[in-house]
Amino acid sequence: MQTTPQATISTFLSERIAAGDFPSAVYVVSEKGRITFADALGHSVVEPYRITTSLDTIYDLASLTKPLITGLLCAKRVEEGELTLDSAVAHYLPEFERTDRQMITVRQLLTHTSGLPAWRPLYILTEGDRDRAVSVIVNEPLDHPPDTRVVYSDLGFIVLGFLLERLTGHRLSQLAQTEIIEPLQLKRTFFNPDVALQTGIAACETGNAYERETCRTTGAAEYSNWRENVIWGEVHDGNAYFLGGASGHAGLFSTVSETLRIASQCVPEQGQLLKPETCNELFRVNMTKGLNELRSMSWQLAATPESAAGPALPLDSYGHSGFTGTSCWIDPDHQRVFILLTNRTHARALPFVNINSVRRQFHSLAVEALDENLDQPR
Repeated sequence: MQTTPQATISTFLSERIAAGDFPSAVYVVSEKGRITFADALGHSVVEPYRITTSLDTIYDLASLTKPLITGLLCAKRVEEGELTLDSAVAHYLPEFERTDRQMITVRQLLTHTSGLPAWRPLYILTEGDRDRAVSVIVNEPLDHPPDTRVVYSDLGFIVLGFLLERLTGHRLSQLAQTEIIEPLQLKRTFFNPDVALQTGIAACETGNAYERETCRTTGAAEYSNWRENVIWGEVHDGNAYFLGGASGHAGLFSTVSETLRIASQCVPEQGQLLKPETCNELFRVNMTKGLNELRSMSWQLAATPESAAGPALPLDSYGHSGFTGTSCWIDPDHQRVFILLTNRTHARALPFVNINSVRRQFHSLAVEALDENLDQPR
């Protein structure tokens, strides 16, 4: 992919690198299926030594796994009639066949309205047994009754990953490989990257300091298997790491251009994996009317107050972010996709910077530049 930087965007992100928000940033902005702007800035690795970022740098996409893998796989099955959004999760996962869980639906998991808690340290609660993950999640008290509030939940998407595995008889990583990665001819997108690729991957946090502190403050049991070294080339998220590196909520690695290729499958006029009407019905429509946050299937809508979309994107745009510092937003009417990848968790003491303001400004600068292009005489 050729570097086509946009001066104001690159200058702005360079300033945020200098300010210590993140050591590297890679972005791409596309319109109607064509890349308009792209650039790579800073250093993808600072410790143990410095590596300059490039457009081919691979990032831990963190929670972008939710819409780009789990959401997309679910959408394909909804389109094919294999999965029904308003079916009870218990229809697919017998662990949910209990009085206070049997009415939770697939749609509620995909819109974060199931009532399941946001997060729990499954690596502690399961005593290291992956096969107990669903039963442990089921036994966690609900934070609220289903369909009464949006509470962003990793646990809900972990359940969806297991649901897809039970439904198909294949591991999630295999489903992603055969149904998304291979059809799109992606070469630098995967779960559990090969160790030989490490120097081409952006590094993350040193050890599990953030999750360790979270466990301490929430009263979780003692745990002895914390990672101590720089997390580099393996998934940052502790639950995804425990679950084998591939989970419904996190674990995907990719470059900015290949992330764009997957995201484009969620743009009605651009995808080859879904019909346009499927994208419109599942990704653009608000499924959480009257609640505290506006959500479609696996995406947040820009109309949500204080969303990372910012004022420049139309209200029916949809997007998502990842804890490591990644984000993807889609403006379906203008067929625009905005992707910003950073590694904000690398080479920085706690607390990590909340970069939603950076994302909003990135979108504003990108929209302004795109609109200026439209005004240029042809």
